[in-house]
Amino acid sequence: MIVGGGISGLAAAFFLRDRGLAVTVLEGSPRLGGKLAVSEIAGIEVDEGAEALLARRPEGTELIGALGLAGQLVSPGTTGASIWSRGRLRPLPKRQLMGVPADLDELEGSGILSPPGLARARDDLRLPATARDGDVAVAGYVGARFGQELVDRLVDPLLGGVYAGRSQELSFEATLGALAQAVRRHRSLAEAAASLLPAPGAAPGPPVFTTLAAGLGTLPAAVAAASGATVRTGAMTRELARAAPENGAVQGDGAVQGDGEVGGWTEGQGGGWELTVGPTRAPQRLHADAVILAVPARPASRLLSGLPGAGPAAAALGEIDYASMAIVTLAYPRDAFGRPPEGSGYLVPAVDERAVKAVTFSTVKWPHLRSAEPGLEIVRCSIGRVGEEALLQRDDAGLAGLAAADLAAATGVRGAPAAARVSRWGGALPQYAVGHAGRVARIRAAVAALPGLAVCGAAYDGIGIPACIASARLAADQVLAYLESRAARPARAG
Repeated sequence: MIVGGGISGLAAAFFLRDRGLAVTVLEGSPRLGGKLAVSEIAGIEVDEGAEALLARRPEGTELIGALGLAGQLVSPGTTGASIWSRGRLRPLPKRQLMGVPADLDELEGSGILSPPGLARARDDLRLPATARDGDVAVAGYVGARFGQELVDRLVDPLLGGVYAGRSQELSFEATLGALAQAVRRHRSLAEAAASLLPAPGAAPGPPVFTTLAAGLGTLPAAVAAASGATVRTGAMTRELARAAPENGAVQGDGAVQGDGEVGGWTEGQGGGWELTVGPTRAPQRLHADAVILAVPARPASRLLSGLPGAGPAAAALGEIDYASMAIVTLAYPRDAFGRPPEGSGYLVPAVDERAVKAVTFSTVKWPHLRSAEPGLEIVRCSIGRVGEEALLQRDDAGLAGLAAADLAAATGVRGAPAAARVSRWGGALPQYAVGHAGRVARIRAAVAALPGLAVCGAAYDGIGIPACIASARLAADQVLAYLESRAARPARAG
């Protein structure tokens, strides 16, 4: 049984497909896909949630290839982006890692920092190594090297664009893991960042991002169909408990059930699991040999809270906060822009106190969208950071108006949009706060002590699609190892 029909749960079902298992996916909402969805605006199908995946991390493109969809992958037309800083759009330095600069001369040329802020940033090259005992906040460590202005105007907007969080709270180890390791070998943080980037002047590599021509929102349905799983939407899982063994043995009758290759009769605590699904007035109880929880941290915590031995996992999951956000997609006549937008979009620092934190010029970034409707520019505006829930209480017209006003201030676009769409993502993005890796370790250790149970999703090792798929494969492998080891056990006499 897989609880959760987002990309993590569906990928787990896909990875179980060839092992002779009957797999059921239970999704509490009316549709599959989680934060992946596509719908029409101004006659064009455009993503409402995630619109790109990392091409340099293989899990996403490999799954797409296994589905036979590799031919539908498209690359961005441009990857250049900007930062709204000190009253105008300024080019985002190319030699940086999540806002941590590797080339301070390039940073100076961008104009993002004031002269005093740039002078403080250059102190990184002269300062002694900054001690780090355990995990720390990104802002604390990076600010100690480069100063607060660089954190506010470069690091915070980039991290905010990914996590809708704030660098004062986000974990250095969990969000910038490669850099956190590299800095142990370098006194300067800029030098550590440079060590992780191609050498200056090196030939450009393949595109960092890719997407599906029909939209990433089409991926969940394709994964579900290829998995062969039984999929139930509107099936909220309310309780999870150990199934009571009968006469020392119980045979699973749902979810992940063996067909002779794995599965079969189970003994003692191997009696499987019982899930309570559906409305409280008419609950349904389902039995499963194994369960994968592919839901956000808080629902996973609630399901685990009543299980003996799962207390540490439930507690750690309960500590993971989430940020809510909205994506406002606007369609403008092309001539509403004095000149076509440059680059793929721009980011806005929180210190500028604007509603919009990130803008993507979709028809510039993705040329296939422009080909679909050559007379329009499609612009995607992200609203909402952690702690800005009150802003998201505005109605759709209010949010669209805020997005259009901010866009006009930054780009000079004239007139009202021809169409607007507001997509709300409540509790969408897990916050990897300081100590996140330790929390995940406690969760996994406690879950590992409960045979036949696994967890996966964005709450653990990364919020991007490839990271979610990787966590799904890990969970599927854990469940398969349990079922195969159980099947290999000799039956108990009597």
